[in-house]
Amino acid sequence: MEQIEQIEKQALAELDAAGTADAIDAIRVCYLGRKGVLTSVMRNISQLPKEDRPVAGKKANQVKGILEAALNKALQRLETGAQTIEDRLDVSLPGRANRTGSLHPVSQISQQMCDIFSRLGFDVAEGPEIESDYYNFEALNFPKNHPARDMQDTFFVSDDIVLRTHTSPMQIRIMEKTQPPVRVVVPGKVFRCDSDLTHTPMFHQVEGLFVDQGVSFGDLKGILTAFVHQMFDDKTSLRFRPSFFPFTEPSAEVDILCVMCRGKGCRVCSHTGWIEVLGSGMVHPALYENVNYDPEKYTGFAFGMGVERIAMLKFGIDDIRKFFENDIRFLNQF
Repeated sequence: MEQIEQIEKQALAELDAAGTADAIDAIRVCYLGRKGVLTSVMRNISQLPKEDRPVAGKKANQVKGILEAALNKALQRLETGAQTIEDRLDVSLPGRANRTGSLHPVSQISQQMCDIFSRLGFDVAEGPEIESDYYNFEALNFPKNHPARDMQDTFFVSDDIVLRTHTSPMQIRIMEKTQPPVRVVVPGKVFRCDSDLTHTPMFHQVEGLFVDQGVSFGDLKGILTAFVHQMFDDKTSLRFRPSFFPFTEPSAEVDILCVMCRGKGCRVCSHTGWIEVLGSGMVHPALYENVNYDPEKYTGFAFGMGVERIAMLKFGIDDIRKFFENDIRFLNQF
């Protein structure tokens, strides 16, 4: 009886320490196999005195049942994932690569636009997103109560402080500190009270400014043509339409040949074959007076475009809100 109890105690202790299926099977063979320790004891019960055999046989069968149940429980423990680290680790499996992030599509296009203008000789500058009324409107030839201010749906922080409605205030800030020649582009966020399929309250613009002696509208057309061809392709044509902006004169809006239908007409271009992409014009002489430039000596041009609009055309996106919904399925495509 003591021998059977010792076998039970030792077998259960070994099962508690077993961490693999092979170790558990080895314990089964050691104790319950054909030549196992408990099996040998059970075979020798017949050699005991007649009166001791029933008690010893009953005890041996009980221990056999306990060990079989313990073996099954140990195997189930492994199947449910309670293995040791060594058992779970399969060094033959390929390594799991860390997933790396990427730039948001708007950031990608903004950087690409700045890179193109940098190759054309422009510097890149940034400015404050909270502006004074002076820089956002007045210095750009938007006098107080001027009707052109209604073109901008403005967020007012106070009577004289606004969230900038365009990146154009940087034209004044840069010219105040820099003597011509000035050649700079300004990427950044702007804010307007507007929200629909093609507008959001916050969006991104890239502003351009070039001031020097002898700068003409032809230079503006050449720079913008080079930009469009590098951003899209050489087959993308441009057209300039007369327009109005208080800080440029003459002013023009620029359309490009629809990149979706190549001018044949589709839903994206409202079946006109053309898509508006930016506003531009020659810098108004009134701005030169505000920064102490001689308008008789210097001329220049300015332009501004929405980054999201360029990105929508570049990637074939039909809803601007997709840029800001943080849908990982959408962002993974970039």
